[in-house]
Amino acid sequence: MNIQAVTSPEDLAAAFSIRKQVFVEEQGVPLADEFDEFDSLDSGCVHILAVFEGQRVGTGRIRAADGKGKLERICILPPYRAFGIGKQIIAGLEELAAAKGLLQVKLHGQTQAKGFYEKLGYQASSAEFMEDGIPHFLMTKELIASRI
Repeated sequence: MNIQAVTSPEDLAAAFSIRKQVFVEEQGVPLADEFDEFDSLDSGCVHILAVFEGQRVGTGRIRAADGKGKLERICILPPYRAFGIGKQIIAGLEELAAAKGLLQVKLHGQTQAKGFYEKLGYQASSAEFMEDGIPHFLMTKELIASRI
């Protein structure tokens, strides 16, 4: 399993396909809400792909927002959710944040994934809120300065 930065239109299309399958088809997020101005190779947002046994199976992205790394659009195709890929995606995004000198990261974690994020050191920083019809929490984590 490896995590790789999205650097080509083909890789970006693969990331979009994964997101569409998980968020739009599986979870019912409206297609118009899933894709935004950060969905290009030159948007200042870094997209990544998780590759497992030669298959592109997960994705996520990170961008700077309010001096923090904002992890977004993290998802894994259903058949691959029991292989620790989510943990690797988060670690890869955190490494990108640290490389940019960002000492804190945040994300909007779905309520059903709150325990997963807490195991990775994230803390809920808000009351539960609705986003795209799905309950979420704002979650934050301080990155260790020595990782930079």
